[in-house]
Amino acid sequence: IFFRDFMSLSIVVPTYNEGPNLRPLVERLTKACKAKGLTFEILIVDDDSGQGTIDSERIVQELQKEDYPVRIHVRRKSEGRGLSSAVLLGFLMAKYPVMLCMDADLQHLPEEAPKVAAPVLEGSAEFAIGSRNVEGGTVAAWTLSRKIISAGATLMALPLTTCTDPMSGFFCINNETLKRGQPDLNPMGFKIALELMVKCRPSKIQDVGITFGDRLAGESKLDMKTNILYIRQLLHLYWYKYSVLILLLLVLACVVLWYGMTWLLA
Repeated sequence: IFFRDFMSLSIVVPTYNEGPNLRPLVERLTKACKAKGLTFEILIVDDDSGQGTIDSERIVQELQKEDYPVRIHVRRKSEGRGLSSAVLLGFLMAKYPVMLCMDADLQHLPEEAPKVAAPVLEGSAEFAIGSRNVEGGTVAAWTLSRKIISAGATLMALPLTTCTDPMSGFFCINNETLKRGQPDLNPMGFKIALELMVKCRPSKIQDVGITFGDRLAGESKLDMKTNILYIRQLLHLYWYKYSVLILLLLVLACVVLWYGMTWLLA
């Protein structure tokens, strides 16, 4: 991958109780981005977790003293909660017009951030997303149940996007594309990339093969509430994209039912 000179990237990392991962994340991201000659910043958007947030702020301050290009914004409860809205806030606060989102748990390998951002930085795509389901994509040793859940969730989203891995939270978008869908964005749940792909209508979505690793510290946020929010988000997005078709089908069904009842009663 070859980058044009003076390419700039804002890396937005939503966090909640991820303090132990911040130093290795920032150190590895910095090394990877410098190796590609990128101008970059790392913006941590942290949902206040009490002591976890205090630890995260301390770690970021230490990294800043060591000249790492990192800053942190702590969202108090009055500003909102949840991963998707944290990502959108980070994009609004971003210094550069090309923005990459990734998780803090190191399951998204920091070394692959420049690769995921490359299609947007180079102008060959308006949206790029790290995918486990294309050539070069791999996943850690998941349990069978997690593989089934992931495959089912991906299958349910297929009519909404051409992306092969709409569950991914490792993606890149430019500011102009974001603005296109910003008034309609409804940041519920965890799958903000899917929301952006549907509502921002990028002219080209580029899947980039990534390795999805194992969490090194902290706990997974996946639970039943997350699954329910995902179903709600899917219903919302299907209505957003196909409302006219859905209404036409309902009208057609009513007409068929009416004529059928009329025929039976004749």
